[in-house]
Amino acid sequence: MNRAAPRIERPAGRSGLPLGAVVYFFIMLLLGLYFAFAAVQGPSGILRQVQLTADTADLVAQRDGLTAQVAQMRNLTRRLSDDYLDLDLLDERARDVLGLIRADELILP
Repeated sequence: MNRAAPRIERPAGRSGLPLGAVVYFFIMLLLGLYFAFAAVQGPSGILRQVQLTADTADLVAQRDGLTAQVAQMRNLTRRLSDDYLDLDLLDERARDVLGLIRADELILP
């Protein structure tokens, strides 16, 4: 007895995917779009990483500039200290800050 399994026929006028498959596909599509958006625009997304890299480069450049300024100020401070006195620098600072001049100098307006 070789009986074939009965065939299930679709009702007339109904073709395509079942409603559950369409809903499942639509939900998966929305989830995929959400995760793609979060990967690009989210708080740790690609665009944020690019922005952080640019900000880091700007801050490193600013830090290097400030380090150079600190080194220059340390040099000036050392040159005006009691241990090492640079008379030319002292003369320059006195002229600049106090507005002093020597007796043999002329002031041109």
